[in-house]
Amino acid sequence: MPNMKNAKKAVKTIEKKRIINNNYKASMKTAIKNVEKAIISKDKKAATEALKTAIVRLDKAGSAKVVTNNYVARNKSRLTKKVNEMK
Repeated sequence: MPNMKNAKKAVKTIEKKRIINNNYKASMKTAIKNVEKAIISKDKKAATEALKTAIVRLDKAGSAKVVTNNYVARNKSRLTKKVNEMK
């Protein structure tokens, strides 16, 4: 437990930031899973719509520095490639 006043305040702000970051990360991962589910079910239209959502969520998480820009680019590329390869 922190003893100094500024350390006590820091604990509060860190906790708020942790919750926000977890929300970014969770929504991003859910969007990625939705794209993969649509790909497995071979539904091109649903996969395309889910991909648009996933790209937005990935970009938001990247701009908030929750994940690295390389992670964002890699996942966007992989998902887009999978959707484009669908018949």
